[in-house]
Amino acid sequence: MNKWMMTAAGLFFVTTGVHVFLGGPEIHVPIQESDLHPAVRAVGAVVWHAVTVMLLVFGAGCVWLARNPNAPMAWLMIATQLGFVGLFIGYGVVLLGNLTVMPQWIIFGLISAVIAMGVRADKAPAPRTVTA
Repeated sequence: MNKWMMTAAGLFFVTTGVHVFLGGPEIHVPIQESDLHPAVRAVGAVVWHAVTVMLLVFGAGCVWLARNPNAPMAWLMIATQLGFVGLFIGYGVVLLGNLTVMPQWIIFGLISAVIAMGVRADKAPAPRTVTA
């Protein structure tokens, strides 16, 4: 079993919990309780829950990758996470003038690195056993 992929899965599941239980009250609930047009609130809800689904599916994907190496699938997951890194950094700098208001780029970058280590571990030669 690939321990790097299991670690990435754990990071995804922890991130899901943070997203739902901390981000929900801080971000999602205020958007839903705002005076924004109902269509805007609906799109916000769909996007919010789509992120939840993505985090759970990618966590499950990493569990699967732990036993079934698939480099293209892993690199697709990395590319998606790096896309999130770019979005959080870009909007943080451009709209907010700093990276501390939206630090989510850190966890997505970390998850990308851990998955990459898992891909690397899958390519490593198997340890040789010595028999007498």
